[in-house]
Amino acid sequence: MTKVIGVRFRTAGKIYYFSPGKYEIKKGDHVIVETARGIEYGTVVAAPKDIEDEEVVKPLKTVLRTASTKDDEQEKANREKEKEAFKVCLEKIKKHNLDMKLIDAEYTFDNNKILFYFTADGRIDFRELVKDLAAVFKTRIELRQIGVRDETKIIGGYGICGRPLCCHSYLSDFVPVSIKMAKEQSLSLNPTKISGVCGRLMCCLKNEEDVYEELNRKMPGVGDFCRANDGLEGEVSSVNILRQTVKILVDVDDEKEVHEYKLEELEFIKKKQKKKNNNKKNSQEDEEIKELEALEKKEKQEGKSKLGDN
Repeated sequence: MTKVIGVRFRTAGKIYYFSPGKYEIKKGDHVIVETARGIEYGTVVAAPKDIEDEEVVKPLKTVLRTASTKDDEQEKANREKEKEAFKVCLEKIKKHNLDMKLIDAEYTFDNNKILFYFTADGRIDFRELVKDLAAVFKTRIELRQIGVRDETKIIGGYGICGRPLCCHSYLSDFVPVSIKMAKEQSLSLNPTKISGVCGRLMCCLKNEEDVYEELNRKMPGVGDFCRANDGLEGEVSSVNILRQTVKILVDVDDEKEVHEYKLEELEFIKKKQKKKNNNKKNSQEDEEIKELEALEKKEKQEGKSKLGDN
């Protein structure tokens, strides 16, 4: 067994694991560790725990030390210096007339490198910009192009639910989200209603997907034919997935009535046959689906998150 702790370097950033070594470390402490980017200041978000040796990602580095008051002050000073670096970089971008949007500036703890995150529609030749920035800051400069989801994760904001964005508050990694998830949850396929502030499908569509998949597996579809335990049979007009109830259109005394039944009170007869219908409603749905598919394609092209590669 190996003892490890989980460390984060940015709010809602990825969690990296280190060995606590000789130090008594608890959740919430600040530590100084060595990463691929150099010496970094991080926050312990997972208390020490023992895991199997084969689960450890090699090499497992050891914590250099717990953060002192001096380290805390340096980290605070770095955050202030980042604001100034951001302003300088904006001026240099304007000077070189580059078509790019600067998102954030980040100093490594030991000031060995400054990272500038930006978005752009295509590839940018920023070689001259890097030279100018290196001449000003006298340290290594790295410009990193990120996608719109990473941009939103850095900047933050509020979703349509009124709560802080998941990606900025607690979501470490972006999960794949698809139109199928919206369909499973009987949500509107209007892109404006199921897209986040980043313009991509909302990450929270994934939260309850497993539950809806399991519940939908037992439910008939709208248009299917069912027989109830009272002998009535008819076409399914609507379903309530969470309550597991079904409304069917039945014939009673030569009149059409809608009766609601629990799922266990129904017997499946036959599935609805799909018919081609070129009406205006279906045409609008097709356009919405095409727009959502375009969003999915953009997400795949942008690939995995480029933030927090320590």
